[in-house]
Amino acid sequence: DMENMQVISNPADFAAGEKGFTAIHNQIKRGDIIGIQGVPGLSNTGEFSIIATSIVLLSACFHMLPDNHYGFSNVEQRFRQRYLDFIVNRDNIKTFQGRSKIIRYIRNFFDGLDFTEVETPMLNLVAGGAAARPFITHHNDLNQRMFLRIAPELYLKQLVVGGMDRVYELGRQFRNEGIDLTHNPEFTSIEAYWAYKDYNDIMTMTEDLLHGLAMYLHGSDKVRWCPKDVSGKEIGEPVIFNFQRPFKRLYIIPELEKRLNVTFPEEFESDAANKWLLDLCAKNKVECNPPTTTPRLVDALIAEYLEVECTQPTFICDHPRVMSPLAKWHRTDPRLTERFEMFLNKKELCNAYTELNNPLVQRNEFEKQIKNKDAGDDEAMEQDETFLTALEYGLPPTGGWGLGIDRLVMFMTSMNNIKEVLLFPAMKPEGQPDVVK
Repeated sequence: DMENMQVISNPADFAAGEKGFTAIHNQIKRGDIIGIQGVPGLSNTGEFSIIATSIVLLSACFHMLPDNHYGFSNVEQRFRQRYLDFIVNRDNIKTFQGRSKIIRYIRNFFDGLDFTEVETPMLNLVAGGAAARPFITHHNDLNQRMFLRIAPELYLKQLVVGGMDRVYELGRQFRNEGIDLTHNPEFTSIEAYWAYKDYNDIMTMTEDLLHGLAMYLHGSDKVRWCPKDVSGKEIGEPVIFNFQRPFKRLYIIPELEKRLNVTFPEEFESDAANKWLLDLCAKNKVECNPPTTTPRLVDALIAEYLEVECTQPTFICDHPRVMSPLAKWHRTDPRLTERFEMFLNKKELCNAYTELNNPLVQRNEFEKQIKNKDAGDDEAMEQDETFLTALEYGLPPTGGWGLGIDRLVMFMTSMNNIKEVLLFPAMKPEGQPDVVK
């Protein structure tokens, strides 16, 4: 499969003689799928070939294929007609074979740790488990508004409550947000939950997974990343990702205090803390898209001062509680949570935390999210009573973790556009003008 082989076709070798040879060659053209019977042999240059004794047309191509000289280099058209992209640019198939290997490795990694792979609903009554804008649909028989899931987290933690101590789900998520080089509204992620572990254990697990994956794919913990343009020329200077363990760690509040020469407030919940952060961002010309809630302001500071340093695998750790409504409070600093995000090439790849397992505190955190939503933050979480009831039965101490498969494939296969690692990415209908917002 997918191998190139030269075919030598001469009238003298044809079983049907010169007449049959002429008839079939008048019938077939470039792009047709043909069947060949013949014998192996060598060409005049010594290339292994099949010497045809019979040729039959199996499937006709009704379009002119791009020629070998100009190829099929229109990027947008390649994404719209992936089948034609593969016909003309055979090497592009290797990207998706690599994607398949990455997914297979990740599944094997968790299976080897005795995790159970599960499936949870795609249609949800509450858009929970992440801070994101959902797609909304309607169930006719139930006469019920529903949401395409933005994350499987709340269902998976209910399974841990029930005694499934190690579960993971690899599948599609849907977020009604922007499209750019690293975002697609429909994307693939994996989430895993491990009872009786905390975020320190999950950091170690993440290091083991990514180090092992690099070794599996490239035979080294050093991975060269250098995307190419449509002509095959490398874009910019290559970056060497170093997956040697342990990865770098940046602790948010101490690092921001050091860079900004300030001392952060003793709490982040009050209006006074929000104003302090607003003034800090204004003073340092850090932009924050409205609404300027405290979580958004802190996130803007992290993006401005910490994420830009994360070309190599880096854990950004210990987010303030206001940013992490599902994470457990930090054991040594009650302002913070036991959470980390792992960045690579300045992009978020993983999000993980020690799970909040106190149902009373969780209810209070959801109520704060509702206030943020009322303030205009349409990505704030909604309250999920089904999940809160499950927590009341007892969630053991648990480490939770999520990773974006599509971005990981980008970095492991040297791509700089998420559409290059999605077979059929989201595209604007042909001829439709850009929407002016």
